[in-house]
Amino acid sequence: MNTYTTLAKEGTATLVERRSEFIGYAKPVNTEEEAAAFVMSIKKKHADARHNVFAYVLRGGALKRYSDDGEPQGSAGMPVLDVICKNGLDGAAVVVTRYFGGILLGTGGLVRAYSSAASAAVADAGIITYEEVVVLKMKCSYNDHARVQNEFARYGIEIEDTEFTSDVTLTMTSPTVTVEYFKVRMRDLTAGRSIPTEIGRKLAPPRKVL
Repeated sequence: MNTYTTLAKEGTATLVERRSEFIGYAKPVNTEEEAAAFVMSIKKKHADARHNVFAYVLRGGALKRYSDDGEPQGSAGMPVLDVICKNGLDGAAVVVTRYFGGILLGTGGLVRAYSSAASAAVADAGIITYEEVVVLKMKCSYNDHARVQNEFARYGIEIEDTEFTSDVTLTMTSPTVTVEYFKVRMRDLTAGRSIPTEIGRKLAPPRKVL
């Protein structure tokens, strides 16, 4: 669970190839059910289109699905899947709708058009790589609270929860590369009164370390 690369948001793009209109849609998805629902929503939206080609990848590439939806075998779904895989995406679904313009494109033309529409939709969505972070918990006194927080940006620390009781209990996340330095800094800054404890790990968007 070191990194996870997926789409940053939903994206869409349109291109016209010899009078055929290709509309690409890209969306981050967490489950196959969510991917299938996304595909069905596009098919419903473009029920009058000749083809609604799709592909999606989940579970670290262990699950891959695609459909040519009536286009010649290998000319549509596989090129869309290739776009997802070549960008190193996981948890990503792409649908490309085609409105036929009356001119046959041939297998090569279809591959280029579907690849281009899928690539443009992915580019519009953007790509983000989530990184593994360490979840920390630390108690500090009210007197130390402001001082320790002033150090957080330097180490890329983000606060997830703060509980005010007799002490201040902070739940935070730290990049793996700075966590040990952060622990030492907290110990030194508070003369050993507050030392962060690791309680888990998870994936989070990249953050800046000053």
